[in-house]
Amino acid sequence: MAIRGKRYSEAVKLVQNDKIYSVEEAIEVLKSLPAPKFDATLNVSCKLNVDSKQSDQMVRGAVVLPHGTGKKVRVLAFCEPEKEAEAKEAGADYIGSEDLINKITKEGWIEFDCCISTPSMMRLVSRLGKVLGPRGLMPSPKTGTVTPNVAFAIGEAKRGKIDFRMDKLGCINVGLGKVSFSKEALVENVKAFMDALVAAKPAAVKGDFIMSFYLSITMSPSVRVVI
Repeated sequence: MAIRGKRYSEAVKLVQNDKIYSVEEAIEVLKSLPAPKFDATLNVSCKLNVDSKQSDQMVRGAVVLPHGTGKKVRVLAFCEPEKEAEAKEAGADYIGSEDLINKITKEGWIEFDCCISTPSMMRLVSRLGKVLGPRGLMPSPKTGTVTPNVAFAIGEAKRGKIDFRMDKLGCINVGLGKVSFSKEALVENVKAFMDALVAAKPAAVKGDFIMSFYLSITMSPSVRVVI
């Protein structure tokens, strides 16, 4: 059995395990918990009513959080030389093509949080599937990270766009901001994610889509939220 610290033990006393909270109530409770010595992240963990073995029930999407994630996002852009100036002006941290692909494959370099590619560059970027795929960094048209408009995609990433994808158990876990954000900002971020998740429901899934939805902050107990 895992040994919990004093702060966690105190936090547990403030959470009603048998209660399903509204988003607003959940945020209030989580912001009232004993805080760690760093700016903790608000995390969501939800279980979906899907069969992860069926390709037509895969859930993946993206959303620009109204108030961002609270952390600096390092963006890598794969593009043609004629688009490099555009990507730089939009705020990309790293820009290139085959040179960066070689750096990733040969040196294991992954010092970025988001990867964007123009459609024509995907012929080369596809080599990185085994490296970037498991880390959720592979560019995809479904999340808007494969696009001819690299400037727009870079801008979205910098403003707080997050990609989400279910795991093999049909669960999704993502961060939605920092506990230092105002209650109103966190509520808006959570509701924006909820809307995006519902919009990503596969047509093949019948009945209830979201089985459970929990919020927590780093190193704290989870609070169940009404869907």
